[in-house]
Amino acid sequence: MQDAHAWSGRFSEPVSELVKKYTASVDFDKRMAAFDIQGSLAHAAMLTRAGVLSEADLSAIEAGMAEILQDIQEGRFEWSVDLEDVHMNVEKRLTDKIGDAGKRLHTGRSRNDQVATDIRLYLRDAIDHIVTLIAALQTSLLDLAEQHADTVMPGFTHLQVAQPVTFGHHMLAYVEMLGRDGERMVDCRKRVNRLPLGAAALAGTTFPVDRFYTAQLLGFDDVCHNSLDAVSDRDFAIEFTAAASLVMVHLSRLSEELILWMSPRVGFIDIADRFCTGSSIMPQKKNPDVPELVRGKSGRVTGHLLALLMLMKSQPLAYNKDNQEDKEPLFDTVDTLIDTLRIYADMMRGVTVKPEAMRAAVLQGFATATDLADYLVKKGVPFRDSHEVVARAVRHAEVQGVDIADLSLDVLRQFSALIDDDVYAVLTPEGSLAQRNHIGGTAPAQVRAQIARHRARLQG
Repeated sequence: MQDAHAWSGRFSEPVSELVKKYTASVDFDKRMAAFDIQGSLAHAAMLTRAGVLSEADLSAIEAGMAEILQDIQEGRFEWSVDLEDVHMNVEKRLTDKIGDAGKRLHTGRSRNDQVATDIRLYLRDAIDHIVTLIAALQTSLLDLAEQHADTVMPGFTHLQVAQPVTFGHHMLAYVEMLGRDGERMVDCRKRVNRLPLGAAALAGTTFPVDRFYTAQLLGFDDVCHNSLDAVSDRDFAIEFTAAASLVMVHLSRLSEELILWMSPRVGFIDIADRFCTGSSIMPQKKNPDVPELVRGKSGRVTGHLLALLMLMKSQPLAYNKDNQEDKEPLFDTVDTLIDTLRIYADMMRGVTVKPEAMRAAVLQGFATATDLADYLVKKGVPFRDSHEVVARAVRHAEVQGVDIADLSLDVLRQFSALIDDDVYAVLTPEGSLAQRNHIGGTAPAQVRAQIARHRARLQG
């Protein structure tokens, strides 16, 4: 053997230094070391059960791996680019420690099924953490919603004041989005949690492996049932990145709103100082850096999704070196999403709402016009006719520079004789909210009911 590579006996000259650096993955895939060891230990246990390894080999492998894991965790492990990846680094160190038993560990497997297993173990663990963080962010939003179940704010369409809603109801919209995000993560986990190990390079192995036993040891729900597919496809990573992209898109939408709301021109909220920075030249500035960065990082994650799709789209079966490029975008997606969810949950606990500014904004846009239309419909006016009546009333109020709620009863009756003094109960923002007391509506009673439903779901 000419060098430390597992395959070097085939070659007549060593790999150039530039190619060595270009093809090495250890600098980024070493984060999977603990999962690589976990998979190796399960593989060794299975081989021992099948009679391929001896009990002495297994004991030596287990003891050696325990030492290596401790070295890695305590920062003593020296990683080598010459050994390409995390798998060869760990295997070489094991062999140095325990001799031939370390060399026998790779019996019945390839780096192809090994890396596919490591990624799935890593991603399964990340998904479990992410699901917990999504729930924590939902709890922060629920706490804020509960504080402001009655706080009136304008609901917008086309960024124009449309109808009154409550700030609590608005926050619950994001709780719903995040709920679906969590469901997608849990569903994605089902397809992540299938074992490739035993597929070997691409065709399976001649050794009597018990793949279901290995799956049981590693907590997989099933095995990959086609060896070619098991080692070559990264659709589970793409699916995860798609789910992560949707989480980031939802948080980008919320970030956009927080940025707008914090502007003094709007002035709906304030964000705690620990999530903001100032200006190097303008002493009065307070910039919403965190939501701006979240908005920007959403592009980063969705870019990773596109990169993974392009990575996969032209690969013939089975494994190709292209697949080495799956890890960096996947790892960065995991890191970005975890950091974003953690900081967002904390940031939402530091949001201060300004109810007066929100209510004043509601009164600027004829937000209760639809309520007047509904009022007339309940009096027997066809909706299209009611719509026309209210449009004329709004136009009159606009010319007068007042809200429709400020028009006298005599003026309102000029547009419809069916309008009576009970109309003012529905023309206030609070009256408008109270009218929408149904499942999914913005009435404060419904907001509180939805908060209770979500809390029960998160606790259950």
